[in-house]
Amino acid sequence: MPGAHMPFSRYVALGDSQTEGVGDGDDLTGLRGWADRLAEYLVRHNPDLLYANLAVRGRLAGQVHAEQLDAALALRPDLATVVAGVNDLLRPRFDADEVAAHLEAMFTALTAQGARVATLTFPDVARITPLARPVRHRVTALNHRIREAAHRHGVVVAETSHHAVVTDPRLWSTDRLHASPLGHQRIAAAIAHALALPDSDDSWTHPLPALATPQAAGRRTGAAELRWAAEFLGPWLTRRLRGRSSGDGRTAKRPYLTSPDAAPPTRRDLDRT
Repeated sequence: MPGAHMPFSRYVALGDSQTEGVGDGDDLTGLRGWADRLAEYLVRHNPDLLYANLAVRGRLAGQVHAEQLDAALALRPDLATVVAGVNDLLRPRFDADEVAAHLEAMFTALTAQGARVATLTFPDVARITPLARPVRHRVTALNHRIREAAHRHGVVVAETSHHAVVTDPRLWSTDRLHASPLGHQRIAAAIAHALALPDSDDSWTHPLPALATPQAAGRRTGAAELRWAAEFLGPWLTRRLRGRSSGDGRTAKRPYLTSPDAAPPTRRDLDRT
């Protein structure tokens, strides 16, 4: 509500490519992403807010747990977001209980230290990419476990899976795996609303204006699926078969607490530490 007290002064984001900001900017000009957008929102209400983003693309939930949790705890956040599990969903061997256990371990440690923690549920990927229908049940299973773990630890959940707009193609980048800039904006708004932050509301759930020619879009579906498979699915499968990840050799873009308005450390700065 307007004028409400903003309690947060140290925000730390943990996760994978979505939290890193892939799909919102690029590696040359810099990635923004929903966590950066949330931090920018927070700093408008608390100019002294400090922000760190430990997320790295390609990370599985277990890797986020192993590589990012201790660093996050050392920063002593009073607000943390934990979003991971999509990379696990797409692997041949997926165990919803195992993934949820890693998420819950992070919920446990962060809330025990006094942080307010927020997470989200995932959309029906089959409505974004029809070829992903075989993993639809995995999303349902993981979302159920996220809700249960969050409830046990008082973690706030942004229920993005409940709203049709989250599968609108305009909220997704061309690879259909990462949110577009508009999608990242909606995710940030969803987290803000779930946290009941000042001036937040449910407008992020509202549908986008109707497409002018939805019938034409439907006629292009078959060709679009083939192009997507060749351009994105094929390279992704090749990396998996070779045991490689898009995050190989990468480190967090904001490993230290700084003002959201400050430029993150450059790769040269990080190499010197």
